[in-house]
Amino acid sequence: MNAVTIFLLGLVLTMGVVFAALLYLRRPLQIILTDLCGNTDRAHFWAAFSNVTLFLVPFVLALDHRAEGNEGQATIFAISGQMEYAIIGFVISVVVLGFILSRYINRITPVQVAEGNARR
Repeated sequence: MNAVTIFLLGLVLTMGVVFAALLYLRRPLQIILTDLCGNTDRAHFWAAFSNVTLFLVPFVLALDHRAEGNEGQATIFAISGQMEYAIIGFVISVVVLGFILSRYINRITPVQVAEGNARR
């Protein structure tokens, strides 16, 4: 295979993995965002924003990664190197998103709120 074919195959496989992870996160993210935003319209916007970000960061990193000119390098190693950079970008994006969301999650449970109201 030539370098362009290997690059494109790696890009397709990498973004397939990222897309599968986004599908896995879709429902829980929507639930959390609906709770945090208070209505579904706001939650849909922030879910779309999050999905675009979580897709584009790995995509840009995968586009930036090039095999380092090792013509004798096996195809699988070239593709795995490309996937490595993209998945690292995805993980970093998920961690940052998780950190941001965790800052806005109410730490008081409904039971604690009810107990506090009962004491008044």
